[in-house]
Amino acid sequence: PGIYVCARCGHELFSSRAKYEHSSPWPAFTETLRGDSVAKREERPGALKVTCGKCGNGLGHEFLNDGPKKGQSRF
Repeated sequence: PGIYVCARCGHELFSSRAKYEHSSPWPAFTETLRGDSVAKREERPGALKVTCGKCGNGLGHEFLNDGPKKGQSRF
C-alpha cells in the first residue's frame, strides 16, 4: 500500500488504491495520482507510450480499451 513514484526522479505517479490485477506481469492502474503525474503520446494505433510527467522516464504503455471490466475486483 502507498504511492508509486518514478524510479528516476521520485515524482508521484499512482496510488496503490488505483492498482488492479491484469494479465500482463506489469502493474496496471485505473488512474494517475494527479493530472501531471504522467505524459502520454500515441506510439501506434491503440497504444500510448507512458512517461513520467516530470522527467520523461519511460513507464510502459497504455492500451486503449483495456482495463478492468465493470464491476470486476481490482485484485
